[in-house]
Amino acid sequence: MRRVTQMPLTKVIVAAVVLALSSHVALAQAQGFDLPLLQIQTQPGGGQTLSLSLQTLIFMTALTLLPSLLLVTTGFTRIIITLSILRTAMGTQATPPNQVLVGLALFMTLFVMTPTIKQINETAFQPYTAGTITIEEAAFRGAGVMKGFMLRHTRESDLLLMADMQGDGKYANAEAVPLQVVVPAFIMSELRTAFTIGFLLFLPFLVIDIVVSSILMALGMMMLSPALVSLPFKLLLFVVVDGWSATVTALVESFLRS
Repeated sequence: MRRVTQMPLTKVIVAAVVLALSSHVALAQAQGFDLPLLQIQTQPGGGQTLSLSLQTLIFMTALTLLPSLLLVTTGFTRIIITLSILRTAMGTQATPPNQVLVGLALFMTLFVMTPTIKQINETAFQPYTAGTITIEEAAFRGAGVMKGFMLRHTRESDLLLMADMQGDGKYANAEAVPLQVVVPAFIMSELRTAFTIGFLLFLPFLVIDIVVSSILMALGMMMLSPALVSLPFKLLLFVVVDGWSATVTALVESFLRS
């Protein structure tokens, strides 16, 4: 029986975009004109449109980097690490599978980032589609909104550390902090928060493992695996306290309180 492999969601999205872009490029070539997507400013009042092949190359390069940039500048890192630590604490190995955890983390990230996405839409995307601002101004406004989100969830110590490593010292205000300082400081803060939440989730399961191990040793059952015996009790505890709802609530509130 042949094994059917599932394509990750990111690859499916990239493949769909590539297919759409290829059809658009083919149509443009058939009609004999280039896509006016990118331009090089040669002198004031003038410009030069890049060739179609170069535009496609730049667009595809940006498309491959975009998922990684989105993952490290949103709350995805905190959520997926916390869920992974929770699965390890429960001792269920590959259950839930990685696809389920990543899917849950993606939709939780979308839920948490909804106010930021709405702000970007109102301040950058809508004015750009209306033709009131340029694409450079829209990108600048969108980056400013994302930087504000990251600064709200970044510890001051991590921010000062990255600023000292760059040699800038303290900044006058939030607008003066560059993105190359904000992004790594935000990632370090997210990792610290995720491991803190994961430690608190790990404690009750650790207590169950210790109690079960002590009982088995007292009964002389040295050959019986404590992890095998404690697994049903950990699952029962997690179901009784409605663990998934409590974990999701704690993660969402951790962003709202910041």
